[in-house]
Amino acid sequence: MDPSDVTSEPAPVPAVDSRKDVHRGFAAALAAFATWGVVPLYLRPLAQVPPLQIMANRIVWSFLLVFAWLAWRGDLVAVRKALRDRPVRQLLATSSVLISINWLTYLWAVANGHVIDSSLGYFINPLFNVLLGVMLLRERLNRPQWAAVILATLGVAYMTAVTGRLPWIALVLAASFGLYGLIRKLVKVDAVPGLGIETLLLVPFAIAFLLWTEWRGVGALGHASAGVNLLLIGTGILTAVPLALFAFGSRLLPLSTVGVVQYIGPTIQFLIGVFVFHEAFTPARAVGFSCIWLALVIYMADGLRRNRAALRLRNVT
Repeated sequence: MDPSDVTSEPAPVPAVDSRKDVHRGFAAALAAFATWGVVPLYLRPLAQVPPLQIMANRIVWSFLLVFAWLAWRGDLVAVRKALRDRPVRQLLATSSVLISINWLTYLWAVANGHVIDSSLGYFINPLFNVLLGVMLLRERLNRPQWAAVILATLGVAYMTAVTGRLPWIALVLAASFGLYGLIRKLVKVDAVPGLGIETLLLVPFAIAFLLWTEWRGVGALGHASAGVNLLLIGTGILTAVPLALFAFGSRLLPLSTVGVVQYIGPTIQFLIGVFVFHEAFTPARAVGFSCIWLALVIYMADGLRRNRAALRLRNVT
């Protein structure tokens, strides 16, 4: 799963002219998160391709697709403006490293039978974002938020104590994606131009790596079956299209709705890991996941309550 800007808060919802706009926004957001959820199924036929090669292909084809889209939309001006701003350029360079860590960890997890662990990372992610707000932005948490964070921490600690190892895949995914989202909040660049700049910064390394694999005679692209070649090229579509759908949907939906819909992705991944790939879901995992799911219920309920209170206040004033 890799929505490049899922953790960033969507822009304030504009006035919606009709229910049709809300339905379109919901359909777009649902399609985005559902697509991210089924990524493990997409990657399954690429099992013989090393994860680093898949990521390099993903960067190259995403770069081509995103810049073609930006050129068609006339948004290349936003890219040039951002690149001329040194602080923005430096922050996006950092975010490109973080999203690379996230992508590579996720690809390795799927290739090595850890889909359940990767879904845990994206379940934890919203609660990790809360901790980032406290530690870096000096935000204050209310009691339900603290309860959610503590409960999730206990879930991770229990799984660590019982299994004898940290769920490092989940923690790396949550940390890299959370820090990525924080940087994208700080950088005033829209989602698609931001992704374009990130791929622009990464594409020289990706091309160099692919040329090196070709020189060594181990490159997959162009040497595998037609289906594998198409899937490698399609990773660009798999990256860019859900992001565009999310960006469109988030502008038409309340933040609270997007916050609930985002759990569709890791839920689908979890179900695929258990029922399609038949990964072990041990009692220790069940207890740990239950703690985290309960924490998310508390967190979402508090968020919905505060959003309703804010809406009532706006209506009164």
